[in-house]
Amino acid sequence: MTGRLIHVQLDDSNLPPPTAEIEQERRVAIFDLLEDNSFHLPARADRTVPDGPYRLSLAIRERHLVFDLTTEAEDPAGAFHLSLGPFRQVVKDYFQICESYFDAVKKRPPSQIEAIDMARRGIHNEGARVLQERLSGKAEVDIDTARRLFTLICVLHFGG
Repeated sequence: MTGRLIHVQLDDSNLPPPTAEIEQERRVAIFDLLEDNSFHLPARADRTVPDGPYRLSLAIRERHLVFDLTTEAEDPAGAFHLSLGPFRQVVKDYFQICESYFDAVKKRPPSQIEAIDMARRGIHNEGARVLQERLSGKAEVDIDTARRLFTLICVLHFGG
């Protein structure tokens, strides 16, 4: 299958070193993304778009989310920058609900944990939807891939 990611690297060279917990979240998120994803670069009138599969380097630079894509043979496939502004509130909300969830797991009854987890999933879906909108015309991803990429954005954002 050509419309997919086969390698994901998070470029955190400009960020503080991640904690052990964040590093574990990164590993899990990348593993999940590589297990199942759909990632297509749409045809462009001004240039040829190489077929996938693709290798992705994801970074935060100068308040932008940077997608740098190469082919399987590591030839350039495309690059684009997305402003972090549209992600700020949903990332903040996601971190807050995750904190509530982790606190609830320690001391709340299952019904309250389930309610918080449903809210967490809703915010995660909102982040994925924002990402799909921001990628419009640049890359086509399904909702599951967008969810997994949003997780990586959060992990990178936390590191920064």
